[in-house]
Amino acid sequence: MRNFTEAVVNRRTVYALDKNIPALESEVIAAVERMTKEVPSAFNMQSARVIVTMGEHHENVWEITKAALRKIVPADKFSGTEAKIDSFAAGYGTILFFEETDTVKAMQEKFPLYAENFPVWASQANGMLQFAIWTALEDLGLGVNIQHYNPLIDEGIAKAFDVPASWKLVAQMVFGGVVKPADAIDKLPVKERVKVFC
Repeated sequence: MRNFTEAVVNRRTVYALDKNIPALESEVIAAVERMTKEVPSAFNMQSARVIVTMGEHHENVWEITKAALRKIVPADKFSGTEAKIDSFAAGYGTILFFEETDTVKAMQEKFPLYAENFPVWASQANGMLQFAIWTALEDLGLGVNIQHYNPLIDEGIAKAFDVPASWKLVAQMVFGGVVKPADAIDKLPVKERVKVFC
């Protein structure tokens, strides 16, 4: 991996993706597995769960999403929605992120003094995992964007991928070859966001 700071700086949201990736599937899987193993969690809770989809399974994620959206988006406005979903399907794969809620509940019962904090800590750890995987995939030369069609697609995803009832879907990360790099974005001056006392 490149210098960590360089990898973080280069991690961007890339929407224009295709199936021509500059990495092996095995490298993608290895990166996901390593980050899932190594990213920390409060009390070593390890409540994050991940499903990696590629090929027809990846495309099925977006067929499920399209079908769910078709039920709620007016027909005369669906073409824009369909184009957006098709752009995700054009990528190489989708990583589904979940929270294992039974694990969180068990920690709440074991440490009742901190019960209300465990869902927050679990969410923070899942966010760190998403960021770590995103950065690792960028380091492999992939373009990545992250979506949140949950809970609209929860039932369809659960059925398609035999997801345990205790797994709660929290995000969908699309990856693929970069067709068009991310546009520049405005950043607030860092001095407005960081205070230093020394």
